[in-house]
Amino acid sequence: MRIAVIDDLKSDRQLLISRLNKLLSDNSINGEIYEFEKGIDFINASKQTAFEVAFMDIYIDKENGIEISKLLREFDKECILIFTTTSSDYALEGFKVRAFDYLVKPYTTDELKIAFTDILNRLPSSDKYIEVKVIGGTQRIRLYEIIYAEHFKHCINIYKSDCATTVVRSTFAEFGKQLESDERFFMCNRGVIINFDYASDFDGTEFILNNGVRISVSRSLTKSAKSRFADFIFNKR
Repeated sequence: MRIAVIDDLKSDRQLLISRLNKLLSDNSINGEIYEFEKGIDFINASKQTAFEVAFMDIYIDKENGIEISKLLREFDKECILIFTTTSSDYALEGFKVRAFDYLVKPYTTDELKIAFTDILNRLPSSDKYIEVKVIGGTQRIRLYEIIYAEHFKHCINIYKSDCATTVVRSTFAEFGKQLESDERFFMCNRGVIINFDYASDFDGTEFILNNGVRISVSRSLTKSAKSRFADFIFNKR
């Protein structure tokens, strides 16, 4: 996730960046935060590489955040705009440039957290990751890379989309807990978790993955597997 913070006050930029880094870490999100003192510098950077999210101060020295946002919308319709301001006077103008939210200074950490959660619900989850213990230290694995994982000889073998296998030192319960809040993952039995993104079909007893691997489902979980997979396919559409 590429995030831009545009504010002419260095202290305000640094405070927001500190809070955002904490939220990124708490949510296991890979993020890059870029700060801009001038709106036009942000526009020039956006033309080179798009930002998913921009926190825009409305009252920028010799510039107006609304006008800067109008320039952004000429070539980027998707960037999520959060206005940070000392007043909500520009609410109507903000609507015209598709502002996602307003944070009125001095906003609280809880107010920022609510806005950030709404942003995460709007964005795809491709940047979410888990941190796992491997031989020699720890490793971050993005969730979209995981095809399936299975428990084997007191370790977890994670089979990934790049055809590599990562061996993790963990109990199956500990590993599964890291994935349980993500709707893409389903525990088929006491030793295997699959990613629905890589499942092409469910025949009532097995999931057939895109790579041809067949994963059996415990009889007690068959009904849940059918329901969860159907919901996932429906929501994906």
